[in-house]
Amino acid sequence: MDLAFRNTFIERWRRYFGAAELPITFYYTDEPGRAPAASVPHERHECVLAALARVRQGEALQFDAATVGCDGGRRYFGFTQQVRPEFEYFLSCGIPGKLEGERYKKSPELVREFVERAPAFRAPGRSIVFKRWDALTAADAPEVVIFFARPDVLSGLFTLANFDQVTAHGVVTPFAAGCGSVVQYPYLERDADNPRGFIGMFDVSARPFVPAETLSFAVPMRKFAGMVRDMEESFLITSSWAKVRQRLP
Repeated sequence: MDLAFRNTFIERWRRYFGAAELPITFYYTDEPGRAPAASVPHERHECVLAALARVRQGEALQFDAATVGCDGGRRYFGFTQQVRPEFEYFLSCGIPGKLEGERYKKSPELVREFVERAPAFRAPGRSIVFKRWDALTAADAPEVVIFFARPDVLSGLFTLANFDQVTAHGVVTPFAAGCGSVVQYPYLERDADNPRGFIGMFDVSARPFVPAETLSFAVPMRKFAGMVRDMEESFLITSSWAKVRQRLP
């Protein structure tokens, strides 16, 4: 990690976004000990967003397949390509007397087709390291940057991501689990010719693990670097943003 770039972003972030929460980052590695190992979950199902709340507070964590606490999380992190048994019923109507359905999709048939079309990937390393931006060292190589933000901050990130775009779709919102919107989708975007940003955390099951007025915004590192370079010539220097900036902490 280029520490000069790390510090430049922090300085600009504080100037234009005040005390708004710094982003977290992640990268894959085969090396143990790049961050404290996440503990094995006590419960059969434990949303990884609960652990990421600790990363947002400044605690670095390294996960592998054994320490990601849910089937969906392992899949969205690329540690498995499998879905849980009877997933088509779990995501839709359930099975009376056997399985409660989340009712996020209308029918099992629709879920099957959704899964067939959904992106998938294999993690390029045995573990994934999460660190807050200000905790990054020269030895780290972040691949995705993730913000957890309230609407005013999110509007700034959204507009900055679209600053150098011809298309109206420089930021998109795919239907995904919370961990899919902050890990899988932005990670798979990293090699795109024109990488996009992703707004997420609309997953009802993951909502309890973030504050009530918070959504996520995630971008590949290459896209993020361009956003940082553009900050000082963008709308952030205008009176329009100054009015919004006054409302930020």
